[in-house]
Amino acid sequence: MAEVQTSTNSGELAQRFIEFVMMQAQNAALFLGQIPNPQTGKGEVNLEVAKMFIDQLAMIQEKTRGNLSNEESAVLRNTLSNLQLAYVEVSRGGASAAPTEEKAPESAPPEEPVTPESPTAGPEGESRKKFTKSYGAG
Repeated sequence: MAEVQTSTNSGELAQRFIEFVMMQAQNAALFLGQIPNPQTGKGEVNLEVAKMFIDQLAMIQEKTRGNLSNEESAVLRNTLSNLQLAYVEVSRGGASAAPTEEKAPESAPPEEPVTPESPTAGPEGESRKKFTKSYGAG
């Protein structure tokens, strides 16, 4: 019979959580056109899918509030903030305009202070607060 590991090193769990956040951020960056599609070699923009990954990270942030270490919280907060800013930039630039310079929104240092974003949702966004957000796309 296989022996089940009953205690997991908290450092290992923290590393797994950060890897999870980075994986989600990488997926969002792919659909924001910041990472070339491995099959085509070109940046492709799909704002709907990018928003889904960003919203998932926002949901994780909300559901884990108070349960993360300072490092985990900082990585998640910075990653989410950078992705939201990138989403707004790409959406304002048009869906077909992929950025030519290389950006890495998911690589912000955890010790960098980030101020909380003010809500940018309009009146229609106010009625649908539960895990739906508007990042200024209009």
